[in-house]
Amino acid sequence: MGNSEGNNKKVAFHTLGCKLNFSETSTISRNFKEKGFDVVGFNLEADIYVINTCSVTEHADKKCRQSIKKVQNINPNAFIAVVGCYAQLKPEEIAQNLGVDLVLGSEEKFNILDHLNNLEKNKTPEIYSCEISEVSRFDSSHSEADRTRSFLKVQDGCDYSCSYCTIPLARGKSRNKEISALVKETEEIAKAGIKEIILTGVNIGDFGRSTNETFFDLIKALEKVEGIERIRISSVEPNLLHNDIIEHVSKSKKILNHFHIPLQSGCNKTLAKMQRRYNRELFKSRVDKIKELMPDAFIGVDIIVGFPGESDEDFSDTCNFLKDLDASFYHVFSYSERPNTKSAEFENKVPHNIISERSKELHKLTEEKQLSFYKMHRGEESMVLFESSKKDGLMFGFTENYIKVETEYNPNLVGKIIKVKLLDISENGNVKVKFL
Repeated sequence: MGNSEGNNKKVAFHTLGCKLNFSETSTISRNFKEKGFDVVGFNLEADIYVINTCSVTEHADKKCRQSIKKVQNINPNAFIAVVGCYAQLKPEEIAQNLGVDLVLGSEEKFNILDHLNNLEKNKTPEIYSCEISEVSRFDSSHSEADRTRSFLKVQDGCDYSCSYCTIPLARGKSRNKEISALVKETEEIAKAGIKEIILTGVNIGDFGRSTNETFFDLIKALEKVEGIERIRISSVEPNLLHNDIIEHVSKSKKILNHFHIPLQSGCNKTLAKMQRRYNRELFKSRVDKIKELMPDAFIGVDIIVGFPGESDEDFSDTCNFLKDLDASFYHVFSYSERPNTKSAEFENKVPHNIISERSKELHKLTEEKQLSFYKMHRGEESMVLFESSKKDGLMFGFTENYIKVETEYNPNLVGKIIKVKLLDISENGNVKVKFL
């Protein structure tokens, strides 16, 4: 049924949600290019629009619906395909949006070229959203967007059952490719001239469950790939971030001193209701261990505010814990009730206005934490990988420990790792640099 030859047809992509989605969109985009499609920006007129969705929050669902309306305004005759997590969880809801032609769930999104129907609009949307219990395939993916950093998908799915989360319903059980296959993919990334990879997945610390390997085995193998100079580890659950991993990173010449660890609450009572697999004491011990071995490490932390039953006292408990924690940045999320989760049935829902007030308080704290971290490193020398994006005549890059820097745009710096001295903080909140 699917005419998968582009014949210079134009395709545009839009990604909502996480870095994992970003890496998958990038791979799907390359598949379209191989079939002769021209990839254009999402704001431009195209023959087909592909929206890769997230469903972590109600806001993410809303963004998808807004994106569908947007492309209809650009080209009402375009073929619209919606794929990914929201498509997996609520395919019928998406199909009710005017103009949608194709809805593909988690297992089927990589087969999108088989379902294009010569790009003729469907009277009723075609839906291919498999039973999530059947999702067992692992589709490799990595991004090559700006040729400087690549998000490498190393794991998918999750076997945890946090009471607020739909990801196991959207992506299935934890699974991964063998380390040997991921090493080969990393070698291909290196051949493209990309110097930094960011390891992404749903629960990457759980890597190896389907292949009888470990995340520790993986990072040691990827370090040996020639051409890759920097490896960043994305979000790892605190109970899976073992001391041997932390110790190894502290000695590694390639794995950067940058950690992202989801906490979700600084109150043990709330953590238990969330069905998280640790308490705040274990979390603090991980942060303390990182800072003991790598005082310069950047530590980003996820927090959810307004979880059902979170009292003023519980929130105060979280705030005090976060103020004392030696973290560099807090990613603050307002609790969003998701269907088919245990927390949706919980009583004592926190009113939206209180959630908003708590969110503002934590956003203020995270600004203070990040500013303090940046100021602490003023005057130091650091290695920065410069990226291709350009805004207001400036270009940007990140130090090993994830300090964002800016300087005047120079195309010769793109993709290069340059030694700089960190100066003052700019009005944009980034750090100015002097080249050494």
